[in-house]
Amino acid sequence: MTRWFAPGRINLIGEHTDYNDGFVLPFALEVGCTATVSPGSDGWSVRSVQEPEPVVVRRSGLADADEVAEWSRYVLGALWLLTDRGTDVPPLEVVVDSDVPTGAGLSSSAALVCSVVRALDDHLGLGLDDDAIFALTRDVENDAVGAPTGGMDQLVSLRGRAGHVLLCDMRSHETRPVPLDLAGSGLVVLVADTRAPHRHSDGEYGARRRGCEEAARQLGVPALRHVTEADLDAALARLDDDELRRYVRHVVTEDARVLDVARLLDAGRLPEIGPALTASHRSMRDDFRITVPEVDTAVDALLGAGALGARMTGGGFGGCVIALVPERDEAAAGDAVRRAFADAGFGEPALFTAAPQDGARVVGLPG
Repeated sequence: MTRWFAPGRINLIGEHTDYNDGFVLPFALEVGCTATVSPGSDGWSVRSVQEPEPVVVRRSGLADADEVAEWSRYVLGALWLLTDRGTDVPPLEVVVDSDVPTGAGLSSSAALVCSVVRALDDHLGLGLDDDAIFALTRDVENDAVGAPTGGMDQLVSLRGRAGHVLLCDMRSHETRPVPLDLAGSGLVVLVADTRAPHRHSDGEYGARRRGCEEAARQLGVPALRHVTEADLDAALARLDDDELRRYVRHVVTEDARVLDVARLLDAGRLPEIGPALTASHRSMRDDFRITVPEVDTAVDALLGAGALGARMTGGGFGGCVIALVPERDEAAAGDAVRRAFADAGFGEPALFTAAPQDGARVVGLPG
């Protein structure tokens, strides 16, 4: 029996840059998903502590993906893909247990997929290297589930390091830990879960991705990562569609912000990253247009309560807001968000602090 844990993530900065071959700066969370794999008697049995009914299927390939509940595709996807690629996967029982809030933009899906793939690799003795593990986890979400994710979530869930954010180059998939010394700077990352749910597989996320790909095609580049800030004005002038111009402006300036934040963190200048976080949010709100009233309200309240910077994190249309807040102001900032939500007639937000943790790892068996 094999048991692996993989964490959810928060993206410090770098939204919708991953599928544009750009740069992102996420970190792994304390919450995550545990997957336990053991021999089965017949077919594949999948059970989630969070779901009432187990899913039992015959051993097969990806062609059967549409026949099961969506949540189980995140588990069965790896089994289907391995089978289609020539691995003889025996009867198995897979049990998963997650404490990542769903719909909050904290990547509960990547935690699920990464824990399952790591546990399967271990249990079956596949000997997959880090790159192959990453590729398989991304293929599960893209091909088995149909969620057009760019791979950032899986990278940090697999490779995260405590006390660090992970600078990810999404063209090469090279990663580098960058220090995030919150305690040494007297700061916290305060997270406000607006409880306005979002889903990566909905039409809006896919529409943004298709728009970015179309803009890259019109500009004659492989991906928007190839457009620099110095090239931006000229690139925008070559596009006739205002929506595509907005998408390009967001992606190009967001890539620049990620690299600026990484440089500040490398230099030990953590308190100075706040303006970049806030600029990122404004770009998501005004250019990429992926925010909703709940997240905008939370950002405004946090900034008004003394946050050094605040932004929505995740794919958009709901989910969580993060803020860089002095430790002494944490309670007051949280109270400001609650008051603002009450005044706006929104539901009660959930507030907590987050700090970088390690990525996927073996955990002990219960009992």
